Amino acid sequence: MLADPERQQEYRQAYQAWQEQIQTLHRVFLDGEKLEPPQLKGLLNREARAKERYDEARLALLGIPALAQDDPFA
Repeated sequence: MLADPERQQEYRQAYQAWQEQIQTLHRVFLDGEKLEPPQLKGLLNREARAKERYDEARLALLGIPALAQDDPFA
């Protein structure tokens, strides 16, 4: 079962963007690369947003509706 090409592309782009942020996190937390606190906060925020985009793209690729952001019971 192949997903439509647009969803495939969105998934691949979201996955790649998330992996780039993860690689940077690994350099900081595993390899000891130094960052100033504001830079570290920005990196953590970018990784979190990239992961959210990846999760949304993955769900769309699988045909699973995304959970509503405003739903307190989700």
